[in-house]
Amino acid sequence: MATDDVDLIVEQWRRERAGMRPEPMAVFGRIYRLARLVGDRQEKVYAGWGIGRGDFDVLAALRRSGAPYTLAPKALAASLMLTSGGMTGRLDRLERAGLVRRSPDPADRRALRVTLTDAGRRVIEESAEAGLEVQRRILDALPPADQDRLADLLRTLLAAVETEPPDRAG
Repeated sequence: MATDDVDLIVEQWRRERAGMRPEPMAVFGRIYRLARLVGDRQEKVYAGWGIGRGDFDVLAALRRSGAPYTLAPKALAASLMLTSGGMTGRLDRLERAGLVRRSPDPADRRALRVTLTDAGRRVIEESAEAGLEVQRRILDALPPADQDRLADLLRTLLAAVETEPPDRAG
């Protein structure tokens, strides 16, 4: 099997710090690099629709919510783990582009609702498919059974991190 830059880094640590046990770097170094490289490729694809990754996330959350593709800004911010200020900036940009519309909440005049416009729906559906095609081409390096196994293993790791007590996370 071919070696990569992560193997070199792990080997350098082994050489320089004999007792260190740098093996986790072999996994997490590759996860980090893979996420960054694939994310950069997807960012280039989304640019074809005039949106960035953050914009894509907002549009995708609205589209996934189902018809009428409307959510409260607070619900959007919570689902994307954003501050209200970060959410406002994204919504301002998307509204100027005609991809979302903010309107008063009919149930509470003090609240707003964010709705995907027809143009926004078209953009998210086309860009999501194009982004998935990037991911499919990359995953084609693995047989389908290995893709399923990798998804299962990553789910297990993610669950372990998400359920770890905060005092052990540091």
